[in-house]
Amino acid sequence: MWGLLLALAAFAPAVGLGLGAPGASVLGLAPPATTEAPGSTLAPRSSPAQPPAGRANGTSEQHIRIRVIKKKKVIMKKRKKLTRPSPRVTARPLVTTSPAGTLNLTEKQEPGCPPLGLESLRVSDYQLEASTSQSFGLGPHRGRLNIQSGLEDGDLYDGAWCAEEQDSEPWLQVDARHPVRFSGVVTQGRNSVWRYDWVTSYKVQFSNDSRTWWGSKNHSSGMDAVFPANSDPETPVLNLLPEPQVARFIRLLPQTWLEGGAPCLRAEILACPVSDPNDLFPEASVLGSSDPLDFRHHDYKAMRKLMKQVNEQCPNITRIYSIGKSHKGLKLYVMEMSDHPGQHELGEPEVRYVAGMHGNEALGRELLLLLMQFLCREFLRGDPRVTRLLTEMRIHLLPSMNPDGYETAYRRGSELVGWAEGRWNHQGIDLNHNFADLNTQLWEAEDDGLVPHTVPNHHLPLPTYYTLPNATVAPETRAVIQWMKRIPFVLSANLHGGELVVSYPFDMTRTPWAARELTPTPDDAVFRWLSTVYAGTNRAMQDTDRRPCHNQDFSLHGNVINGADWHTVPGSMNDFSYLHTNCFEVTVELSCDKFPHENELPQEWENNKDALLTYLEQVRMGIAGVVRDKDTELGIADAVIAVDGINHDVTTAWDGDYWRLLTPGDYMVTASAEGYHRVTRSCRVTFEEGPVPCNFLLTKTPKERLRELLATGAKIPPDLRRRLERLRGRKN
Repeated sequence: MWGLLLALAAFAPAVGLGLGAPGASVLGLAPPATTEAPGSTLAPRSSPAQPPAGRANGTSEQHIRIRVIKKKKVIMKKRKKLTRPSPRVTARPLVTTSPAGTLNLTEKQEPGCPPLGLESLRVSDYQLEASTSQSFGLGPHRGRLNIQSGLEDGDLYDGAWCAEEQDSEPWLQVDARHPVRFSGVVTQGRNSVWRYDWVTSYKVQFSNDSRTWWGSKNHSSGMDAVFPANSDPETPVLNLLPEPQVARFIRLLPQTWLEGGAPCLRAEILACPVSDPNDLFPEASVLGSSDPLDFRHHDYKAMRKLMKQVNEQCPNITRIYSIGKSHKGLKLYVMEMSDHPGQHELGEPEVRYVAGMHGNEALGRELLLLLMQFLCREFLRGDPRVTRLLTEMRIHLLPSMNPDGYETAYRRGSELVGWAEGRWNHQGIDLNHNFADLNTQLWEAEDDGLVPHTVPNHHLPLPTYYTLPNATVAPETRAVIQWMKRIPFVLSANLHGGELVVSYPFDMTRTPWAARELTPTPDDAVFRWLSTVYAGTNRAMQDTDRRPCHNQDFSLHGNVINGADWHTVPGSMNDFSYLHTNCFEVTVELSCDKFPHENELPQEWENNKDALLTYLEQVRMGIAGVVRDKDTELGIADAVIAVDGINHDVTTAWDGDYWRLLTPGDYMVTASAEGYHRVTRSCRVTFEEGPVPCNFLLTKTPKERLRELLATGAKIPPDLRRRLERLRGRKN
């Protein structure tokens, strides 16, 4: 195996195996880091400045012997090793020439093409074929970049396409359904917790009818190009073709693979659309949106610039503020949108969207940047739905909770970032496991019968260990916790990527060490309602023809799931929000592709636009009101709102206003505060839009009135004196 790699290394200058010229922009993003197999040396891809190789260009020749190992056969081949002088400047032709009898479509050459859509599922299962497959779970439909396997080998959801061991000429084929200009291939090995399988080199062929095929050739030798593939299962490896090819079909033909393993791979194909003036093929679906928004990926500087532009365009309804800094010092910017930004208005709920907790899950970040642009634009146009949103609530958008991780992922690019790079913050902390575990202390107190009389069922305090100076708490996590304490949030969604499902609390299993277990909250009906609202208005989740992303078909349950019943997540932000604040929060997994290419952003925006707006409108569901002092009519802060039959309370904000999310029904609601007599009343929640008003007037207890009078030196009124005397008489 290593002999082959060393041989390929020596052969690389001759055959032109490469990942692109240094500094070349791939997919319109930042230049990716070159990934090489150990021991190999890759020559740069030919560029317009490089002439074809040959003696006419002053190229010297040397004969070398290449030892190629294929299926236990050793073949000695003699090839010419070419040494290039300084290249002359020549122009690459704008016409892609295919073999005789094939299509020849004129198209301008570009440095990179977008993905065809294996990872994002735009390429359907029937467009994928293979020479053989070890099993259905290792069929060609599983050969998609970043696809994740199930826990068991041999099930229907394995982690790659794998050819049969006796297949002497394995291949994986993709049908683009119409002619495209293929420009590159990205590969990975098999995703598995039990096996190691990956392809180390492969060839590429093309066809327009799936019968006649031609290979990708090297400029220098004219031989079929052999591309270096993977040296581990997960790192994506990009190979740009020496010359882009216009065709309908593309085949990847593994040549070598890990010793003792099988030819297994996951792939993404890079391809640009081409014109079809004769309308010979069905028109390709166009990903687009009619909204004139900035559909591209934004690094930290570009994000700041865009947010500033939105603020300048809509200064009366926007405010930008920072809640803290990342470990590397990048600010966590929030865009606030309201008709009176910068202040909490009595009776108006506070809502938030948080994205980018995992830095490599980039779609949520871009959706929030698109949402702020859209709200600004539609408010200026007088759209009634948007106007009502901004006048009835205060919206906070945090597009990047983990900017350090995002910058890492952004530098790699959408197709090369892989499944995990950039997920954690700069300290290596997973922010979605970094919040205080309040679940355990609540459940232990419940088991001891201490809730709610001794231990509250809401606003649980931070554990002592979590507040120590040496506690492993990321600065990003601390910033968000302080943000939660400053603003009385009612509703939130945490935007993630890598699946198509909405999960709701609890995220942590109640049984210790259980990997998954249904663990509902006392507000399970509300959380299922909120989750169903988003899933039911998300276009991708409602597409009945789509296939599952990885290894679970969430569409069987309406694309919603209890978080703990999916997989346990101790220290999640959703559970913390519910137990430490008034806020109800769910996690939205937005797309199978964690970092979709920017040409897919318009369609992703259309998939999620209505869901993002409809979810915000759910803050009107339930009851809302103000708890006031009966004598002074001033609002009472931190009054407790308890609903009979639901073992979870909420509290009022500093002005005495509150919001309690509830599904339709009749409820007995009690308001209580220290120093006041509690009051209970009936509140009916209907299906009509808007929170049902449920206000309370509380009367001070005699003890509290006496304390206030004594503190001010005022005379005790006769009615209070008589009540105090009666109370003393009862004690005697």
